[in-house]
Amino acid sequence: MKTLFLWILPLTFALLSCTESVDISDHSIQAEIIGKPALTLTSDLMTPEVLWAFGRVSGHEVSPDGQTILFGVSYYSVEQNKGNRELYTIAPDGNNLKQITHSPKSEFNEMWRPDGKKIGFLSSESGSVQLWEMNPDGTERTMISNIEGGITGFKYSPDQTKILFTREIPKENKFRDVYEGLPKASGRLIDDLMYRHWDHWVDNYSHVFYAEYDGEKIWNEKDIMEGEPYDAPLQPFGGIEQTDWSPDGKTIAYTSKKMTGKEYSLSTNSDIYLYNIETGETRNMTEGMMGFDIAPLFSPDGKYIAWESMERDGYESDKNRLFVIHTQTLEKTYATKDFDQNAGSLFWAPDSKSIYFTSDKRGKFHIYNYALGEGVITQVTDGMHDYKTVAVTRSGLVAARNSISVPTELYSVDPVSGAASQITFVNKDLLDQLAMGKVEERMMKTEDGKDMLTLLIFPPHFDPAKKYPALLYCKGGPQGPLSQNFHYRWNYQIMAAHGYIIVAPNRRGVSGFGQAWQEQISGDYHGKSMSDYLVAIDEMAKEPYVDENRLGAIGASAGGYAVYYLAGIHEGRFKAFIAHDGIFNEEAQYLETEEMWFENWDKGGAFWDKDNKVAREVYAHSPHKFVQNWDTPILVIHGELDYRVVFTQGMTAFNAAILRDLPAQFLYFPDENHWVLKPQNGILWQRTFFAFLDTHLKGN
Repeated sequence: MKTLFLWILPLTFALLSCTESVDISDHSIQAEIIGKPALTLTSDLMTPEVLWAFGRVSGHEVSPDGQTILFGVSYYSVEQNKGNRELYTIAPDGNNLKQITHSPKSEFNEMWRPDGKKIGFLSSESGSVQLWEMNPDGTERTMISNIEGGITGFKYSPDQTKILFTREIPKENKFRDVYEGLPKASGRLIDDLMYRHWDHWVDNYSHVFYAEYDGEKIWNEKDIMEGEPYDAPLQPFGGIEQTDWSPDGKTIAYTSKKMTGKEYSLSTNSDIYLYNIETGETRNMTEGMMGFDIAPLFSPDGKYIAWESMERDGYESDKNRLFVIHTQTLEKTYATKDFDQNAGSLFWAPDSKSIYFTSDKRGKFHIYNYALGEGVITQVTDGMHDYKTVAVTRSGLVAARNSISVPTELYSVDPVSGAASQITFVNKDLLDQLAMGKVEERMMKTEDGKDMLTLLIFPPHFDPAKKYPALLYCKGGPQGPLSQNFHYRWNYQIMAAHGYIIVAPNRRGVSGFGQAWQEQISGDYHGKSMSDYLVAIDEMAKEPYVDENRLGAIGASAGGYAVYYLAGIHEGRFKAFIAHDGIFNEEAQYLETEEMWFENWDKGGAFWDKDNKVAREVYAHSPHKFVQNWDTPILVIHGELDYRVVFTQGMTAFNAAILRDLPAQFLYFPDENHWVLKPQNGILWQRTFFAFLDTHLKGN
């Protein structure tokens, strides 16, 4: 599934109120300044409470002169069940760290004004989310916008005379006449699809505006999509990165899928549009390109636009390609044509001669560079970690990096050698007190003779003379990366800290191993990927330090499907299952979910299409049709606000287990979506997760 930007709320942990520069040659000083008060642990093993105590680094906006990096750190209060994000600046070499905000409301969408004299950001300090500005040291905090209902994102024009922003526009109620005189009526009258999406009912459109700006306020705002009932940016995950200004400030590029209802639910065909603010004309730059086209980015010299593109309509996991168009000749270049990997997080070099991007390869995300003149792609970084975003500073690159054992921090990266130096140490105080398990890569042969990379994570203080229970991790998606990402729920290290060996195979469907490997799973969730899972756990069960009688299988979303399916075919291998937001009944799922393009592509079509061989095979292998074979304890977890995989999928799976007289539990969250985002719910999730495993795999 796609990634959601989480807007975070206030917390109680007080950050130190200082804005003076700090020499961080002693990195423990930086950790103290940037973090909440030091937390002393009673054990070197990770717990749910420790996991929620980590500071979460996000964003890295480089100042116009390239000498200062602006970023944010989020901390959570379990007691208040909410979090807060504050802003910081730091030099590319890691010196001159400053905390520049100290407010009870989170700041986000932060960016430098083009002249570098102000920092703009969004905050709900006034009650609704508005644009604010402050000096680079955090002083003179001033509200710039006062838009009814608030705004959701913004960008300065390069000449600093205008501001682009996005906000929500209410949908017109076409049935308003029947509601006349019924102010307390709660019923929703619906006559088309896409009436709800991800975790919300679709009552609004997201639109792009621009307004005049004089350095103190904005006014004379104009909706460049006035009268159009379409989203820009795309919902539910699109943000301000799906818009851009041309360097001359005359053109706004934006991403939109100009469809509604059933048509919208069946198609992924979004386009890049160019709006001329002088003439008011709009032009479709990607007309005829039928898949997702998103995230336009003008080159600094204005001669090119780069963007991310998928080829095929209806396939949300198609290869994510890098495309470049010349703004005058309109000549398009498929930059990654001979590059069998995805490309994302684009960033132009200042000379407009190359583009940096990130891509996943064999379980790791790294930074790459595409040179326009030569058409050559070069891998910049290497190592067992993930680089997720990249930007250019005066002295090189700055990138956000994490790994299975280390949360996200910022690194300075040499653009030639790829050598990296860590420049933030937000979690040093906690990491210094924790023992992390060894992470190992192992190649395995699949049943059909393919090479499959499997990640293994061992418990801290691992003793090969002992026998350990093992967990098969079933990845969601079903497409997408299984990489080095430090996750705050499905965290391998916290599982290992509880005494489990984690087995995470890059089974069919995982990206980073070529498009053919990723695409194989479509229409075949039940086939080769299931075989890959069983190969991985069977191979590890042979190890002398793995107790083959204490194996579990865990997973969410498509990984939850895998757990439900394995429960019906595992032939006694596993002693415990955990499925979170999993698909249990494929026929019900086809008619319950919202993005029909996903169902039609990955399932082959509707279950009533009896002439469709792929669809017949898919629905014949729906996990609920094997429930008569269930014989193993199972924990089911689901959120009511999950509109991608509706909570009744989990409820019916749990009911089936109880009716089968199996030890089963149902952890139900009325206020969570496809994920678990609230601190106390997150800790309840972890405690329930490990209590269930410990009961059935350890006998605790």
